[in-house]
Amino acid sequence: MSETIRRLASSSTYAALQDKISALKDSYAINSCDTNLGRLCELIELTSKIQSQLFTAMSLTASEGGTYGGVDTLKSRLLPWLGAGFIASGGSVTSDTSLALIQESVEKDRKISELKSKHNDDLIKLETELSAAQGELNVTRDELNDSQAELEKTKVESGGTMLASEEEIILLRADLRLARDEASRYKLQLDRVGDYERQIDRLKGEISLLRQEREILESRLCDYERPLPPPPSSPTHAELTNSIRHSRLVARFNDLYAVDRLDMQDRLRRFVDDDEMVKRIIFIATCEAFHVAKMSFRAFRLRARKLLLPIHSGPGSLEEAVTDYIVRNLDLYDVDRSVEDVIRAMNVNPKISFPPECEFALLSPFIREVCKVAYRMQALEPPLDIPLATDGELMSETKYRRSYDSEFSAPLVAYHVWPALLEDCSVLIKGECVTRRGALSSPRRSRSPSPIRSSSRLSRSSLSPRRSRSPSPRSRRY
Repeated sequence: MSETIRRLASSSTYAALQDKISALKDSYAINSCDTNLGRLCELIELTSKIQSQLFTAMSLTASEGGTYGGVDTLKSRLLPWLGAGFIASGGSVTSDTSLALIQESVEKDRKISELKSKHNDDLIKLETELSAAQGELNVTRDELNDSQAELEKTKVESGGTMLASEEEIILLRADLRLARDEASRYKLQLDRVGDYERQIDRLKGEISLLRQEREILESRLCDYERPLPPPPSSPTHAELTNSIRHSRLVARFNDLYAVDRLDMQDRLRRFVDDDEMVKRIIFIATCEAFHVAKMSFRAFRLRARKLLLPIHSGPGSLEEAVTDYIVRNLDLYDVDRSVEDVIRAMNVNPKISFPPECEFALLSPFIREVCKVAYRMQALEPPLDIPLATDGELMSETKYRRSYDSEFSAPLVAYHVWPALLEDCSVLIKGECVTRRGALSSPRRSRSPSPIRSSSRLSRSSLSPRRSRSPSPRSRRY
């Protein structure tokens, strides 16, 4: 049986049958009737040959199944078809035996062969592309190996360069550190030299003032030997305006305490957290402003005396003429220089400190107003002044009143908030201080209100900037 089926499959009989049917369909319209009938008979003959071979294969297949092999199939499918004279209807014969099934099978074989050939072509194309990609991959792999080798070589070279660079960086950092240390040392020396030069200039100025004062005293002794001039006929401008200027300056001193001081405290609290340090800064700025203003007044008075001495011939004395000249020319006071002197003195004061990002120049407006008031107070008769203030001194009820945060039972002053105002050694306006238990009994003192005592103390302390600004034995008597 298998041999019959193999011959039937190899002869492509169904393919030839399908080709003839397709050719008949294409030429049916142009052929004659006899030609078409001849073609159909030819198809029937070919079909009978195929059926003969199929019956032979069926007989062999049935004999392989034994005596009764395939009986049910033959009874249900073959016998009804044979009994109907090979023209059984589609109801009794299955669609597997129809011509449409044969045509479908041939069409499927043709499509399979086409797909197979196409698949072979695609496979050959893919193999070609795979070979090309394999070649490109080999080239890329070779380039990658070359790059890897070059990278390793560069890495080795850069490693040596990096080690050398790290050693150079370490040496450069050491040199930079040494240069910075040397620069800071030179800067410190320059600062010290600058401080020395400023102190020398200040001492020279004070020495010149003392010399001028000595000359004035000598000229005053000569005046005592001369006959007394006649009494003045009328009061001077300074005498006429003395009471008015006195009342205005006292009122302005109160405003400095009540308004300007509080505004400056609010401004300083943005930079200094310690409230005690804020009050110390303002108090020391006030004392330094009074001291510098008195020194400036003395210098201007000496210049005015020297200016008026050759030309004075009025009815009044020379001192009255000098005082009147000063009162009329109070606007000639160089307050900007005084402000710089005050700030310079505060920078070397050991009792106060300021944040590094700020400077005492922040107090310039307040210092300016205090200097103006202190300078004008020196032109009064008698002049107004502030007393000597010492931390740790005994609390004086006549000079100061305690602040609200003081310990009222403490007898010693911890620090001062505002100086008192004196007139002829009598207290005109009380100052303010803070009393605390355990305050030092002999701390450093602030600026002395007397120019003579201040210059004496400065001449000793300025020569050694590292030494604390302690008062001299002469100033302790006051």
